[in-house]
Amino acid sequence: MQQACTLWVPLVEAGETDGPGTDYFLEKYLAPLFAPGVTPPSRILLGCTHYPLLARGIAAHVPAGVDVLPQGPLVAERLADWLARHPDMERRLSRSRTYEVLTTDDPGWFSAFSERVLGTRCPATKIRLHPLP
Repeated sequence: MQQACTLWVPLVEAGETDGPGTDYFLEKYLAPLFAPGVTPPSRILLGCTHYPLLARGIAAHVPAGVDVLPQGPLVAERLADWLARHPDMERRLSRSRTYEVLTTDDPGWFSAFSERVLGTRCPATKIRLHPLP
């Protein structure tokens, strides 16, 4: 079963990760999963990088015993497994601990958002995506 939660990303990006308005939209999207007559899920995968910021509220709106799984640890685990099976990548990876953040949005906004969410300001460069031929 899938449930699109189209307003959760705008909530997170607006800094609204808790409170009555956020609770309203968490309930709006989660209630159908647990409605009478519906076979409820035993696990919920948070399929967006924004959703872990709502995890506490999400957990409050699901019945006890339902696992709420953020995707980050699952992706990291699979990447570690893939890297272990492809040792040639080890030579290609940088050890400089530098990173480059690219965004299709406003870089100033992204930097401020990253500071609020990650606790550190991530300078970003705006890029423009071009359609595939």
